Amino acid sequence: MANIKSQIKRNRQNEKRRVRNRAVRSEINTRVRNALEAAEGDDAAATAETTRLAIKRIDKAVSKGVLHRNTAARKKSRLMKRLAAANN
Repeated sequence: MANIKSQIKRNRQNEKRRVRNRAVRSEINTRVRNALEAAEGDDAAATAETTRLAIKRIDKAVSKGVLHRNTAARKKSRLMKRLAAANN
């Protein structure tokens, strides 16, 4: 355990951020999974909506500093690639 007051505060901040970031990343994974499951169905409108929500959450994570922009671009690219493969 840290003895220095500033380090104690830093540890508290880091823990709060860790929990928040983990929740955001978990939600992104859930939204991507929902989009892929919707793509397996026949409803194009549901697929478009779930994909839009997944991409929205990925972009929001970048703006909040949870994900790096290149990581987000890679996730979006992989999602779109898998959706295109599911439609064929």
